[in-house]
Amino acid sequence: MKLPVAVQLYSVRDEMEKDFYGTIKAMKEIGYDGVEFAGLFGKNPEEIKAFCEEIGIVPISAHVPYYDMLENPEAVLADYVKIGCKYVVVPYLTEECRPGTEGFAATVAGIRKIGEAAKAMGIQLLYHNHDFEFVKIDGEYALDVLYSTVPADLLKTEIDTCWVNVAGVNPAEYLEKYEGRAPVVHLKDFKKVEGKQGKLYELIGIEDEGGEEEDEDAFSFMPVGHGMQDMPEILSACEKVGAEWVVVEQDNPAKGDTPVNSVTLSREYLKTLGW
Repeated sequence: MKLPVAVQLYSVRDEMEKDFYGTIKAMKEIGYDGVEFAGLFGKNPEEIKAFCEEIGIVPISAHVPYYDMLENPEAVLADYVKIGCKYVVVPYLTEECRPGTEGFAATVAGIRKIGEAAKAMGIQLLYHNHDFEFVKIDGEYALDVLYSTVPADLLKTEIDTCWVNVAGVNPAEYLEKYEGRAPVVHLKDFKKVEGKQGKLYELIGIEDEGGEEEDEDAFSFMPVGHGMQDMPEILSACEKVGAEWVVVEQDNPAKGDTPVNSVTLSREYLKTLGW
């Protein structure tokens, strides 16, 4: 049996802000089985749970800012427990707490603390990577250091296959390292111009010193199946490692496209593969 397919609602964040419930319903109509939240926009958790049950879509997980969870994990996680999310995710690390900084050790300890609180509340903590976790610490990827330091019962993976590839690592092969620890996998596609480095992080609203302005077309997020990723290989790896869900995420649409059309094209492509 193929895995159920969810959508990360960050992909349609502007639509969510304008019409929270209408956008979730639209995702169901497009053919998504579940949703992963990226903000609740002031909505009541119990009402969100009831709405999802009413339309038949699963609220599988949520991206929640690291510092919000660290400051008051029980209070913040309580909302997602009420919604019925099985997972909550550390989505991103700001520069001062990333690998290669003095703050990384404290970050690992903080993630453990959040994981312990989540476990006590019956919800599983995941970590969503970008490419900066693939710097090496004593010859080992920092992402692997995180997972080897925090035990699996407190922290599982949410491998973002796009950012793994951007880091120069094969996504399917890397995913297979975490068989049994990869319940949710992010499907994300892209295209890039060989030899050029665009400002990748500016595409997700973060200041980026890495690329050049004239290379603004060097990189583009794409609908799943419309870019450079070997999606059949990645999907096969998802099944092999025992994933429970795959999640479509597109940080920004390709030039000339819209967020809703982008996630629609992704879902239609996956259907052609029987997903």
